[in-house]
Amino acid sequence: MISACHMARPERVNASGVPGERDRLPVTAEVEARALEICQDAAYSSSTTAALDLWRGRLGPVDARKLGAEFLGTFWLVLGGCGAAVLAAGFMPETNLGIGLVGVSLAFGLTVLTGAYAFGHVSGGHFNPAITLGLVAGRRFAAKDALGYVLAQVLGGIAAAGVLAVIASGVDEFSITGSGFAANGYGGQSPGRYTLLACLVCEVVMTAVFLIVIMGATRKGAPGGTAPVAIGLALTLIHLISIPVTNTSVNPARSTSQALFARGDYLPQLWLFWLAPVAGAVIGALIYRAVLGVPDEDIDAPVSGDPDQAIA
Repeated sequence: MISACHMARPERVNASGVPGERDRLPVTAEVEARALEICQDAAYSSSTTAALDLWRGRLGPVDARKLGAEFLGTFWLVLGGCGAAVLAAGFMPETNLGIGLVGVSLAFGLTVLTGAYAFGHVSGGHFNPAITLGLVAGRRFAAKDALGYVLAQVLGGIAAAGVLAVIASGVDEFSITGSGFAANGYGGQSPGRYTLLACLVCEVVMTAVFLIVIMGATRKGAPGGTAPVAIGLALTLIHLISIPVTNTSVNPARSTSQALFARGDYLPQLWLFWLAPVAGAVIGALIYRAVLGVPDEDIDAPVSGDPDQAIA
């Protein structure tokens, strides 16, 4: 486990030497030393604790390890979730060996759950551009780091789709373009032939609820170590509801990776699976802040890109 004391910049403290959310002093050598003592005394007890702080935007500036963790986590999400849909959902249809809609839903939830435990202590475990941007809107993540996260997530998804394409093509009769390759779509590309409006509403609402669950599960005072379970189960439920509608996106990286390989009519429809999840995540973050959030979970001041910017 990587200690968060080595990853984080020391927290500023107030005049009494106790960490403060509002009473902040200019950072001096004495303050830095005192902050380091506090961090070492607190000694994060688990990688889950560090992951929760990363979700809240408390740790230091983005670095290669965080981008690598986002790449790997998104790779795992796409390979596990879309892989289950492509390879196992309809396996041997004359038998009961295929996992079907329920199995695919569980696969997506399990990838997020396991990925959060595996990589969350490094990057916070977003694995989704909509979640990253939603957390920026919810003041849980610094805007200056968002572009790097989004690029890493998209590249991780594309890499996983490439691996899946190689595996799936090991059967002579398999066609990437003919199968749809677990891509998302509306109208004729929707599994249930749902209209554009229905798919738009579905993706916005599902992503908004997902963001609310994430912000609630990672709030200060939430039960320790349980956030990945709640988030993974929420994603499972979202898939159970919306696979018939859009094949479930709520994740632009996952949609992009599959559309690039499926091509055909999926690529022209990709815009929806960026617009709707990002809009939904922002809406969810604003709802959480308005109804459930508390001020001390927010970034203390507007994010400026300054590495010394205080983040609560």
